[in-house]
Amino acid sequence: MSEEYRRRGWWRDETFLDDLRRHTREHPGKAAVVARRTGSGDTRTLDYAELSLLTDRCAGALIELGVRPGDTVAVQLANGWELTVLALGCLRAGAQICPLLPVYRERELAAYLSLTRARVFITLAEFGAEARGELGLRLAAGLPSLEHVVVSGEARPEGTRDLHEFFFESPWEKTHAADLGGRDLGPDEPYLTLFTSGTTGEPKGVLHSQNTLYAPIRGEAEVFGLDGTDVVTMIASYTHYTGFVRGMLMPVALGGTAVFQDSTDGAAMADLLAEHKVTYLYGPPHFLRPLVDAQRAEPRDLTALRWLVGGSAPIPTPLVQEIGEVFGRRLFSLWGMSENGAVTISRPDDPVDWAVHSDGRPISDMEFRIDPHPGQREEAGVLWVRGPTQCLGYLRRAELYASFCDEDGWFDTGDLARHDGRGGIRITGRTKDTVFRNGFFVPTTEMEEILTRHPGVEEAAVIGLPVLGGADQMICAVIRPAAADGGIGLDGVRALLRDAGMTAFFWPERLELVDDLPRAAATGKVRKVELRDRFI
Repeated sequence: MSEEYRRRGWWRDETFLDDLRRHTREHPGKAAVVARRTGSGDTRTLDYAELSLLTDRCAGALIELGVRPGDTVAVQLANGWELTVLALGCLRAGAQICPLLPVYRERELAAYLSLTRARVFITLAEFGAEARGELGLRLAAGLPSLEHVVVSGEARPEGTRDLHEFFFESPWEKTHAADLGGRDLGPDEPYLTLFTSGTTGEPKGVLHSQNTLYAPIRGEAEVFGLDGTDVVTMIASYTHYTGFVRGMLMPVALGGTAVFQDSTDGAAMADLLAEHKVTYLYGPPHFLRPLVDAQRAEPRDLTALRWLVGGSAPIPTPLVQEIGEVFGRRLFSLWGMSENGAVTISRPDDPVDWAVHSDGRPISDMEFRIDPHPGQREEAGVLWVRGPTQCLGYLRRAELYASFCDEDGWFDTGDLARHDGRGGIRITGRTKDTVFRNGFFVPTTEMEEILTRHPGVEEAAVIGLPVLGGADQMICAVIRPAAADGGIGLDGVRALLRDAGMTAFFWPERLELVDDLPRAAATGKVRKVELRDRFI
């Protein structure tokens, strides 16, 4: 299929470094990266010329550390301009990169650094009360492959290197000018390892090439008409797929500007959008909500903002309505995975509120099919996808990855979906996260969307709890109330579902009110496994 993907333009012989060099030649003084630290208020802007220089310098620093082509560099940093330089610097040095969420602690880090056989670990000096630099040294003592710990921050322990001093203040691009020749990573070589958020099951190291990352970038740009004039922001961690690929690499590929900050704070994000005239914004619903509230409380001039896109979790009706009222814009929906990026996106020619009802149509050359699943209603089933955005596999777990694929190249997403009636899909749940009742799987996503329509419900999750001696599960609605007094009771929940036409045997038998729902740090997805464990 690779030749066909190339013929159709989804894969290419160029790389993100070729994009960087082209944009540097054409507009060297244009802002490429704008990154703000919300604590200090400091903003660092890199134009294309400076980004290109620092990319070479970073690559030279990696060569100085002994990084060889194909080696892995693990990076655990907060959102900052350094991430973009490191992402491109690894490409320039012929190295692979493994971005790691700042919330990962010793157990996860030990597993990921061991599996990737990372030679260099770049981390924060501190994260909260944890001394990450010291943790890095402890991990290195037990991992023969890990030779260097590099730290960003003042509390740097002895035995580590300072990120800024070593990587960015010495002219390594001159020292290793000869070594940099021919080091660029090729478009089909393994480049990026991303560990899944693990809301269910064991996390997996998803492996991508530049081409499997370029394909969804091109697809998303095609849907919205994005180009070098766009200023792009993601409310996300830039060590996760969304921020890394769509927030950092997409603007580089297009010749646009990447704008981001190290906080999801709504007011700070609204200020960022206004100050830098952001044109394209993506965020999970959980992170879009504070932005809406901040803009309503103190309206900023956001007339430059043309596209607002939500994903990673179901989009509730009130959010779509409020974005229309507050921003004067519609909200688009997007579905994808770490394994394949942006696969489906709702379109400008869809109904205005379509993000509530659909997760969109496939980008060009991506295909989907929905296979029957025992217990699902006739129109819903297991979602399979294939196309040029699909990852290369799972790092050092070829058999596991093969178990998700069929002989024709289709990938089992593990999601349940139905057709939306306009050539797209509506995600209805996860195969590993289903609730079983009366021989059917409960449509939890639809129920949650109905519940969030109530003014007393801020957020909702529907889970199944085991019933002794039976195959059925007790249906439990877990609600974060919008009102301090609780907002809604079990009878009110049932009445909402009844009025919406929901089958009676799907109605919850139990209601739990909570102050907050546990979520995956990167995506904002609700961790239903934790909820089940809490209420069993």
